[in-house]
Amino acid sequence: MLRTRRIVSTSVSGTDSNRMTFADLGLSEDLLKAVSEAGYSEPTDIQREAIPPVLMMKDIIGIAQTGTGKTASFVLPMIDIMASGRRRALMPRSLILAPTRELAAQVAENFEKYGKNHDLRLALLIGGVQMGDQVKALNEGVDVLIATPGRLMDLFERGKILLNGCELLVIDEADRMLDMGFIPDIEFICSKLPESRQTMLFSATMPPPIEKLAKKFLNNPKRIEVSRRASTNQNITAFKVPVKSRQKRETLRWLIENDHIETAIVFANRKTTVRELNKSLQRHGFRSGEIHGDMDQSSRIKELDRFKQGEINILVASDVAARGLDIKGVSHVFNFDTPWHPDDYVHRIGRTGRAGAKGRAFTFVAEEDAEAIGNVEKLTGAEVPVFGKKDVRVDLVEKPAEPEEKPKRTRRKRDEETVEERPARKAKSERAPRRRRDEDDAPVAPGEWNGPRPGFLDVSAT
Repeated sequence: MLRTRRIVSTSVSGTDSNRMTFADLGLSEDLLKAVSEAGYSEPTDIQREAIPPVLMMKDIIGIAQTGTGKTASFVLPMIDIMASGRRRALMPRSLILAPTRELAAQVAENFEKYGKNHDLRLALLIGGVQMGDQVKALNEGVDVLIATPGRLMDLFERGKILLNGCELLVIDEADRMLDMGFIPDIEFICSKLPESRQTMLFSATMPPPIEKLAKKFLNNPKRIEVSRRASTNQNITAFKVPVKSRQKRETLRWLIENDHIETAIVFANRKTTVRELNKSLQRHGFRSGEIHGDMDQSSRIKELDRFKQGEINILVASDVAARGLDIKGVSHVFNFDTPWHPDDYVHRIGRTGRAGAKGRAFTFVAEEDAEAIGNVEKLTGAEVPVFGKKDVRVDLVEKPAEPEEKPKRTRRKRDEETVEERPARKAKSERAPRRRRDEDDAPVAPGEWNGPRPGFLDVSAT
């Protein structure tokens, strides 16, 4: 029998909250020390609103855009809650469900960073790695289990894990779970958990199926919304760039060279596009790498580490990397393809403009993308401005005037020319090879164009 469930809503406001510190939230001294050593002193909006009720064992619905500190808003109180209690083999005391391996690994990193002064045992259940070590960790007993639904279901069906001892459940990036088809798995997992548990659900957006899920499995939750639904970060300056499909690559290269880029993530809709675009950028001398769903876990982690450490400054990615990843200092995001799902637009550009920093996002819009960009603007409630001359960050100069056309020779003069005086035509073998329309251009100097010019810019840069 389902319990009566009521949602309590709250909003973030007030000047006093702006002066609040982590010490005011009721966290333990050991935890405050770890937070301070990590370089944080003041909580974000979602952390201010979520941490106290989580410590009071209340159910939570947290609606927050990426880059707001959402992960720490449940990790920090969970560390204190899990500090007391006894571990048992195969029976995790708490469970965090994440949609992707990268997001699950990031949550685990947060626990290791903030929980270093606590005796907590953590296990990470994700695909793409051997099960042996994961099963061994479960046998030894864990306080916090972080898992993707697929691997958790696999181990549960093999009898390698029991869920009836779980006291706390977190469903992270719930809307992404919906996109990836995990909702039936989540409903099954919830049915195997004790009914008398604490449940937290976090999501950037709240489509109707997620609202339905919350009503079914959360008990009188407190609803915390720190930004307008499906809104974009105010620290991000976003543009759309009308461009023909065959001109996307050269347009991207020009922007990379001329928009003061430090690090950038370039998103594409297809894995094949990711691979081909990365190779193209490397051929033109850019320090780029790639990440997509066909790569095994170790290769993906290695490529992300190279990006974080500065070995490469451009990461070409499919939407597998669009959500949850907290990579500091990303100055630009490029949507090489307009995303098919408008929610993905919010999550993609959310990789920049994080932690109060400023960022810029460019979405390439070909003729066939008209409906997709329209859906994005409908979701966000604002039109994405077109990138124009006033938005260019380099000095522009007008193209030099074309030289006057020489007068044509008269028919009479041509007729007077003897055959011997006419310049001989080059032999077929000596002619320069014709350039293919889809062939990549050779690298060009920064600020210069070599080839068809996209519609947003009809002048050259210096």
